[in-house]
Amino acid sequence: MNALRSVLAIIAAFSLTGCGDASMSELRAYIEEIKARPPGPLKPLPEIPRVDTYVYEPRARRDPFVMDARSAEALTARVDTGIAPDPLRRKEELEQYSLDSLKMVGTLEREDDRWALVLTPEGILHRVQVGNYLGTNNGQIIRISPDEIQLTEIVGSGQGSWRERQAGIALSQ
Repeated sequence: MNALRSVLAIIAAFSLTGCGDASMSELRAYIEEIKARPPGPLKPLPEIPRVDTYVYEPRARRDPFVMDARSAEALTARVDTGIAPDPLRRKEELEQYSLDSLKMVGTLEREDDRWALVLTPEGILHRVQVGNYLGTNNGQIIRISPDEIQLTEIVGSGQGSWRERQAGIALSQ
């Protein structure tokens, strides 16, 4: 065994001596030859297409840079329902997933407490209960039954106002 190692070490030493200065001088000569070649012609620049100009003549049209009363009213008319997500609330783990990607796989019960088991797309199992948040739309769990998780989501309804909507995740078979 030791003799075999010695022979392999000698073969490796001789094979590495071939990587000496001779091959480097050939490489340097090749590089100098490439650098000495005259440069080729440059490709011409691509033709830039001409863009026709447009002159805006307002005549009886509305000036797009001036806000009229109707436009101003539409921007400021907000129905304050008192519903809004809490921006200071710390996000929970399952709020990074859309409801479509989460699966309810079961429930656990102990005395009066019930938890739902939720599986993420990565295969991680989470235990949630009423009051926890799920999904990307500020969905808070309001009820857990043996076959469904019911949520109330807070979604934007345009112009900075919010509304509640009901959603759910059914038990996966």
